[in-house]
Amino acid sequence: MIHTRNLTKIHRNGGVEQTILQNVNIDIEAGEFVCLLGPSGSGKTTLMNIFGLIDTPTSGDFLMMGYDVTKLKERQRINLRRGSIGNIFRNFGLIDELNVYENIELPLQYLKYNKQHRFKKVNSILEELNITHLKSYYTNQLNGLQQQLVGIGRAMVIDPDIILADEPTGCLNSSSGSTIMNTLNLINEKGTTIVMASHSANDAEKSQRIIQVFDGHIITENIKNRL
Repeated sequence: MIHTRNLTKIHRNGGVEQTILQNVNIDIEAGEFVCLLGPSGSGKTTLMNIFGLIDTPTSGDFLMMGYDVTKLKERQRINLRRGSIGNIFRNFGLIDELNVYENIELPLQYLKYNKQHRFKKVNSILEELNITHLKSYYTNQLNGLQQQLVGIGRAMVIDPDIILADEPTGCLNSSSGSTIMNTLNLINEKGTTIVMASHSANDAEKSQRIIQVFDGHIITENIKNRL
């Protein structure tokens, strides 16, 4: 699913260079639930952006879903990102001017599904997440847990091969965070690969495997039992 070899990311600002990732070697197989665990500034968000095809490595090998990503043209990267990768964000990333139904439907617009097919898929997601009653609500009418469930629905609606969740509980209290982690586990149990970045050891324990990131390096990997 995801394989990196000696992956490095360097930010350059004028004559100043900052190494964000250094010699990162990771293997994530289809169906896994993996947590990248590390403090702020460890490089995990940069790594997630690379996995999400938003950023590119400075050097090293990066294979994803059978593609050598470093050799893809920009249009190929966009198509792969839109059709195969679902994203969940710390701050939810919803569009205030759209209601719940429209926020979840949005990724399908880029994939040119017809209206009837979009209607069927969105309503299926609403039912699965038990938020059908919220479909006409706007973001300012939702609490944090509800907003993140909508964010999860938006990630799920394209039937992605992989979901990237960057600090998905970071803006939630412990009870709401636990609900989100349970939801992610259920999604994973149905076969979707999940890669999560977190600084929470408690959330990390709910994944199958923990990859610890510190100062741009992979320092340890631990296989966990599913709770």
